[in-house]
Order: sequence, then structure tokens, then C-alpha cells
Amino acid sequence: MQTTAYIDPTREKLLDAALPNVVFDGWGGETFKVAIADSGVSQGLADVSAPRGSVDLAAAYHKRGDRKMMADLAAADLSSMRYSDRIGHAVWLRLQAVDREVVRRGMSLFSLPHYAPEGTKLVWETADAIWNAMGDTSRDVNWYTKRATLSGVFGSSVLFWLGDDSEGFADTRAFIDRRIVNVMQFEKAKATVRENKALSALFALPSAVLSRVKAPAGVDRDDIPGTRST
Repeated sequence: MQTTAYIDPTREKLLDAALPNVVFDGWGGETFKVAIADSGVSQGLADVSAPRGSVDLAAAYHKRGDRKMMADLAAADLSSMRYSDRIGHAVWLRLQAVDREVVRRGMSLFSLPHYAPEGTKLVWETADAIWNAMGDTSRDVNWYTKRATLSGVFGSSVLFWLGDDSEGFADTRAFIDRRIVNVMQFEKAKATVRENKALSALFALPSAVLSRVKAPAGVDRDDIPGTRST
């Protein structure tokens, strides 16, 4: 799964017009109406580009943050960093790619029961983007466990960041570092099981079942709409 969907220029135009109002009015219907008026986009075209109104704009803002993170990672010199530090740095860059108050409003939106699945999907896509940037080549069950674990790290980091009043968000940086340590410990534990003959025998049957689990088809493709966009 490539995580930065095809960029809709009309939706991006609506998003730019909506952002100044989101902090005050949230991602609601009024914000969408103002975005249409201020952007000059026709009602019909707006409805086609963002059929769910501000929900689609909020999702587009999240994806924009993913693209900014990917660009910042591509421009950064990560050669001197340990692998775990690179992942932590990616999470940090992702937080810096967005406005905290806009994200706060987005959290309120995606915490609603009928939009929670959309919020979960967006967080998963962010984790996927980070692992792809790190050069992850897993295509078995590890593809899922890595992204599930990092999704938890990213989600908890966002919540911590939203309430962080430390200078330069130093406490958030420390929190991310601690959580990344947990991720690497989990990966190390999996490797230990694989390398230990006794444990491997104990988990032989579950491992055989899990070995049949594969990453979704098309995760390596970036040549079709709806996959990767830079």
C-alpha cells in the first residue's frame, strides 16, 4: 500500500481555503461552505471533489502531512542515524508537517464513531509511509505487524504532542524516543523467536499459518492513480 493518494487539485484548493477557518469552526459543514465561497470553486465541482464535505478535506490535510514528511525525509541526511533513530525522526517530522490546532480539530472529527474507521486508516497510511521510507521490504505477516505497531506509536505521539507545553516540544521528542525503543524491542523479540530452535518448534503451527499471510497486492506499485504521488 502506497500511502499518498492521487492529489486532486480542486480538493487541495478547497483545503487551502478551509484551513483559516478550521481552528475556529472545526471540520464541519460551515467550514466547507466557506471554503467553496472563498476558493471560487463551484458547488457542483466541490461536491464531486469532496463528496463528504469537510471530512474529505480533513483526510486530504492528513495526506498532505504525509507528503510533507516524505519530502523532508528525502532531503534529510539520515546516514549517521541508527535505524531506530530514523524511525523516530520520521515520526517527529510528521508532527512538524502540520498545524497542531488543525490536527486537534481533526482528532475531534475522527473520534466520532462513524468517522473512526477513516481516522484509523489514515494513521495506518502514515505508518506505511514511514516504513516505506525506511526501505522496508517485508511482504509477509511482518508487513502488518510493523505497521500496526508503528500506528500505535504515532497515534500516542500525536495525543502526547497535543498536550505538550514543553519548550520546543522536547517532551514529545523524548516520548517518541521511548516508544520507538518499544517498537525495536518487539522486532527484536520476533527475531529471537525465529532464531531459537525450541521456541521455533513451539510456534511451528502458528508460524506455518502466519506464513500464508501476505501483504496486500500492489504494495510495490507506484504507477497507478490512488497509490503514490510526490
